[in-house]
Amino acid sequence: MSDSNVNEDVPFNRNFPLKPGVAEEVMPGVRRVLCNNPSPFTFTGTVSYIVGRGKVAIIDPGPDDEAHAKALLDAVRGETVTHILVTHTHRDHSPNTPRIKAATGAPVYAEGVHRASRPYYDSEKMSTESGADRDFKPDIEIRDGDVIAGDGWTLEAVATPGHTANHMAFAWPERKVLFVGDHVMGWSTSIVAPPDGSMVDYMASLHRLAAREEHLYFSGHGPEIPDAQKFVRFLIRHRQAREASILHRLAKGEADIPTIVRASYIGIDPRLTGAAGYSVLAHLEDLVARGVVATEGDPVIGGSYRLANKTSE
Repeated sequence: MSDSNVNEDVPFNRNFPLKPGVAEEVMPGVRRVLCNNPSPFTFTGTVSYIVGRGKVAIIDPGPDDEAHAKALLDAVRGETVTHILVTHTHRDHSPNTPRIKAATGAPVYAEGVHRASRPYYDSEKMSTESGADRDFKPDIEIRDGDVIAGDGWTLEAVATPGHTANHMAFAWPERKVLFVGDHVMGWSTSIVAPPDGSMVDYMASLHRLAAREEHLYFSGHGPEIPDAQKFVRFLIRHRQAREASILHRLAKGEADIPTIVRASYIGIDPRLTGAAGYSVLAHLEDLVARGVVATEGDPVIGGSYRLANKTSE
């Protein structure tokens, strides 16, 4: 799920002509199928992946969409689905899992059920996680470093919390490929919306990926990402620039989140203003925890923020 319009210094690629329902082989042993669920947050839609030939794994069955489930099953007609893997529990990635499991009998692997990155504050409402798939439960819970082996392929679980607390990427070490879910996307930045997401965790996960060896990423939305470590470093700089922009605005005086969004997200698509606000909140949570920014009470979406070394105006 996307955050917003972004700075020009990050080389985003919005060229993704894949048609919904068509199984495209992007490299030997990797096929992808696009779901027809385009939106400002999902770009052209959610991308599901098929790993292997003959006996295969499906990664991210997608939203509650019968047509997409049929397209995935048609793509593997005559083959055996031995594993279903889910990167995270947002409603554009996991709700189709029961359809694929019912049709194939394959066990479902994921980090776990949906949970927030931190407890809710008393003033917060559950609606902030309206995109969560709370019905999802894997058959097999996996942890960082766990290996899932199939016929001709081996995937390593790579914990990447931040976009959600239970976000998991899957590396194919022999191919130096990473199925990265929504943690990194080639067409835009990812939304990090507390309490669902955590900017502290997200940045730590970016730094972790930058140190790994995978050079090609397959994302949950949009095209593949070549030269992946370089791209991740771009994203790290982008987030650091976003933080600097927030601090620049607060240096002018106390402000609420809508004011900071207007100052920091010039030319944003109006449909993404709410998402941008939650990403700003994620940065502010981190800044408050570090003692750089202050607020009255808990750092929440409706709060007012100031630099910690300035008195409230």
